[in-house]
Amino acid sequence: MSEINVTPFVDVMLVLLVVFMVAAPLLTVGVPVDLPNSKAQPLPENTKPLSITVDKEGKLYLQDEAIDLDELVPRLKVIFTNRTDDRIYLHGDQNVDYGVIMKVMGRMNGAGFSKVALVTDAEN
Repeated sequence: MSEINVTPFVDVMLVLLVVFMVAAPLLTVGVPVDLPNSKAQPLPENTKPLSITVDKEGKLYLQDEAIDLDELVPRLKVIFTNRTDDRIYLHGDQNVDYGVIMKVMGRMNGAGFSKVALVTDAEN
C-alpha cells in the first residue's frame, strides 16, 4: 500500500497563510485615522476612489500626500479634468474638530465638487 505524503502541501499552505496575514494590512491605502461608526450601507464603487483625509491633528492629505487647504481645489480641478461624475471620499478622524471638516467640504463645494461622501466605520 502506498500513501500520499501531505506534509509538504501543509507546509506550503501554512507559509502562504502567514505571508497573506502579514501582507493584508499593508494593502490598505491612506493615512491611518480613527473613523467614527455608522449604520449606513457601503456604496458600490467601480473605480479607485479619490480620498481626502483629515487626521487627528487637522492635517490634510490627498490620497497619501500631505497638502495645504489652499492647494486642495486647484489639485482637484486638475484631477477632475478627465474624470466625470466621480465621488470624493472624505475621511475625518473622529477626534478632529468639526470645523476643520466643514472648511474642507466648504472649499470643495464652493469649487463645484458636490459629490462628497463622508467615510465611517461600520457600527457593530
